[in-house]
Amino acid sequence: MERTVKIMDHPLIQHKLSILRDVNTPTKDFRELVNEISMLMIYDATRDLPLTQIDVETPCGTAHCKIIAGRKLAFVPILRAGLGMVDGGLKLVPSARVGHIGLYRDEKTLKPVEYYCKLPKDIGERDVFVTDPMLATGGSAIDAITQIKLRSPRSIKFLCLIAAPEGLEALKAAHPDVDIYCAALDDHLNENGYIVPGLGDAGDRIFGTK
Repeated sequence: MERTVKIMDHPLIQHKLSILRDVNTPTKDFRELVNEISMLMIYDATRDLPLTQIDVETPCGTAHCKIIAGRKLAFVPILRAGLGMVDGGLKLVPSARVGHIGLYRDEKTLKPVEYYCKLPKDIGERDVFVTDPMLATGGSAIDAITQIKLRSPRSIKFLCLIAAPEGLEALKAAHPDVDIYCAALDDHLNENGYIVPGLGDAGDRIFGTK
């Protein structure tokens, strides 16, 4: 079944994304903005979690309340830039587990090369949120999700800050059963495989390595 592609137009997300794109935004602010935008996106991406009703005793009586119905979550960042999106999720769901998938892009072929994969042992019982700030060619996201599917999780959602049309279409074609959440859909990829206008290299800007 084909799933959702959601471009998130919330005013707070769009405002923070505009500052994030600015070449003059320093590393500290950039990192904090990635965290804040991710938290807002994950808030929306968890909207469909099932609830169950419980009774809670308040100082003034009994309240009929709702809690999440036993669903376990996992955040799996694609290293290294995806790490910048994890803290926002853990602030909302501190009990979630965190896996890691390490990929780098071959500079000649622009294809992803996997060098690390460590996932929670009980990932088959969890709803997985894969994070990577940039969906450019789509290669890294496709490969990461393929690896996760080998462990048969309950569900997979992919979250990115900015997507290129080429990467979005490639990911949809490779994994039509995965929901995709983006803060923005940009114009195109340049000859070096970077998103235009984008925001540059997200990993370098998050970690201050350029």
